[in-house]
Amino acid sequence: MKLGLQIPSFSWPGGTAAIGPTLARVARQADDIGMDSIWVMDHFFQIRGVGRQEEPMLEGWTALGYLAAHTSQARLGLLVGGVHYRLPGLWVKAATTLDVLSGGRAWLGIGAAWNEAESRSLGFPFPPLGERFEMLEETLRIAHEMWQGERGTEAEFHGRHFHATRLMNSPQSISRPRIPIMIGGGGERKTLRLVARYADATNVFGGPEMIAHKYEVIREHCAEIGRDPEEIERSTLQTLNLGRETPRQIIDRLGELADAGTQQVIVSVVDVSDPSQLETIGRDILPQVRSL
Repeated sequence: MKLGLQIPSFSWPGGTAAIGPTLARVARQADDIGMDSIWVMDHFFQIRGVGRQEEPMLEGWTALGYLAAHTSQARLGLLVGGVHYRLPGLWVKAATTLDVLSGGRAWLGIGAAWNEAESRSLGFPFPPLGERFEMLEETLRIAHEMWQGERGTEAEFHGRHFHATRLMNSPQSISRPRIPIMIGGGGERKTLRLVARYADATNVFGGPEMIAHKYEVIREHCAEIGRDPEEIERSTLQTLNLGRETPRQIIDRLGELADAGTQQVIVSVVDVSDPSQLETIGRDILPQVRSL
């Protein structure tokens, strides 16, 4: 099993001036202990369940570029991007730029988004959910075209929401055959159907029984289109709190997720700015997770 790190909060000791140095230190430590991936959220306000809206939040692609400069091994991505925040060509160019500058370590994490209050507050158009799913599929189609060959198909694209006259991508991504695409969300009729058709990874929430069910739905969608479901990495987002669970308890819990079919667990670590947290994970948890 792989283990990734999500960094969802930047409310760290030292205030705004300490965010950059702390983020660099956390990322370097995660990279050094062997975390497979590092992710940040694609939000502009802090979200419910993590903190108050007014707490610090960094723009995702800019933060990933910073992380690329402070790491050398872990893959990097948004968990996950809100499709309506950027036009398709920008999604692809931003992910490609990250991939090139990181030496082939980018993910394109994307989904239909949900945070209406955040969008309205900052003036982002927030189309109805059905339209956002249409936008998501068109964005995925464009991404597949732009990551083909030496510089994309260079073809025209005419969808319901987006039109392009030349889908060129230069420089092309280092990751081949393309930058891997992760679609976040567990909606069984739309999201997981898009996963089956376009994605290289899925990320779903819940306990072992729930995620096993979601993975089975993906298999069913893959069977409908003749795709091997093993081409899609199965991941889930979880929280680790070393103040409430022992390393043994965490390993057992991750083992249950592995038994449910999970191949990568991406964890949000409580108090991750405290170096002892990742030190414990690297020493007492990560080696055992590798064998799950």
